[in-house]
Amino acid sequence: MSVRIRMTVLAVTGVLLAGCTSAGGGAPGPASTSPTTTGTGPTATETGPPDATPALPGPLTGQRLDWKRCPAPEGGQRPGAEWRCATVKVPRDYLKPEGATLPVALIRKQATDERGRIGSLLFNFGGPGASGVDILPRAAEEYRGLNERYDLVGFDPRGVGRSAGVVCRTDAEQAAAEATVDLTPDTAAEEAAYLKDSTAFAAGCAERSAPLLAHTTTSATARDLDLIRQVLGDEKLHYFGISYGTQLGGTYAHLFPGKVGRLVLDAVVDPTADTFGHARHQTTGFQRALDNYLKSTGQDPKAGTERIARLLRKLDRAPLTVGERRLTESLALTGIAVTLYGKANWPLLTQGLQEAEAGRGGALLALADAYNDRDASGHYSTQSHSQRAISCADSSTRPTAAQAKALLPEFRRLSPVFGAFLAWDTAGWCAGWPVKGERATPEASAPGAAPVLVVGTTGDPATPYEGAERMARELGDGVGVLVTNRGEGHGAYGTSRCVTEKVDAYFLKGTVPKYGTTC
Repeated sequence: MSVRIRMTVLAVTGVLLAGCTSAGGGAPGPASTSPTTTGTGPTATETGPPDATPALPGPLTGQRLDWKRCPAPEGGQRPGAEWRCATVKVPRDYLKPEGATLPVALIRKQATDERGRIGSLLFNFGGPGASGVDILPRAAEEYRGLNERYDLVGFDPRGVGRSAGVVCRTDAEQAAAEATVDLTPDTAAEEAAYLKDSTAFAAGCAERSAPLLAHTTTSATARDLDLIRQVLGDEKLHYFGISYGTQLGGTYAHLFPGKVGRLVLDAVVDPTADTFGHARHQTTGFQRALDNYLKSTGQDPKAGTERIARLLRKLDRAPLTVGERRLTESLALTGIAVTLYGKANWPLLTQGLQEAEAGRGGALLALADAYNDRDASGHYSTQSHSQRAISCADSSTRPTAAQAKALLPEFRRLSPVFGAFLAWDTAGWCAGWPVKGERATPEASAPGAAPVLVVGTTGDPATPYEGAERMARELGDGVGVLVTNRGEGHGAYGTSRCVTEKVDAYFLKGTVPKYGTTC
């Protein structure tokens, strides 16, 4: 998959989680930044420093937003009256700012302390592909203290949800892939089916969303952030990026260092790793989290890992029937992985494994469904469509099946549970993609920018801690400020009191912690 590290509200647990998806609906995946081989078709166009793009016309920078009561999100409840929604127009192509535009959906809750108001605080909850318009109202209680002095602002990035959301396949096509495609193929026939489905997904995107696919890059979204900043009337950008949102924040700091206000990056994507590096990181990270879970239950990690791998092999041969559906190896892997995003979810993993070993697959299937955004009626959200469109526009690499197969021995040694999936995903995610990616790895150097807080958690499975260290270095001396959270899970704010206090003091008072502060 690639940072298929998206933030989503997992209905089964009620906990905010982050994750990864693949064509058939999978588990973790290497990050959306990648190495150097080529793709086909036109090339994503938003490249270069700010002065490499033409100035934006007055009708865009001078927009007046029409804030109105928000509608209910698909399948959800309408936000309260304190939330207001608007749409800002952005250039589809920043090299042609006078040309076609795209709508970017916004949601806002104004600061409760009007006299002490600092400005707007924009959020990106990960992905790529998470809808900030949908997530922020549900997560807002966690940011209540920040709401005193900031307007809380969420947005759907270009190609996501209400912002010209990319669509690639129908519910029926998604369900069929989920039920039949093996994400860890063992035979030539399974390999062919896996790559055929990946290519079919890309073809569906080209058929349904072709005009947008060259313009869904993270650098274009970073430019959207700066236009949103201007339209909201803020001199500097104040921003909270989580998971993939850290890549977006790092890109913004690189492109607009002089406009950086107070930026926090939590659960950090490594800006120096290519596709294969990200896959290795996540293979190590998920196995590390699994080992920690097993230790917490009194099990030997090696023996416990083999027990889970044995269950997955059994499901590969004979999936469990759950009503009219089946718990396959791939869906079980998804259900296992999603519980590792937060220590509070570990009891669900215990329950799911015990039931599956007893021949009942309902618990793991429910976890996989929640992760894959499948509701009780069999309807899927299009978040995974947006994920692929953004990550494949970003990444210039297109690994082959042969390259993926060459990784298998190493990756299986790193993780008998997750290794094969993560190796194969390097080839499957952007297979047949109709647009060439922008670059190998994102730029994050931001000389002259204000200090940026970079928060890494030592037990993070999806964005391992080492990525935070590298992001802090890439941002540059005096810019990247590393804060270490010794704990489990994907993201520290709201789960670590110490981290939450440091971040709040930074946002509310401008207090910058010492580099290397440990919580």
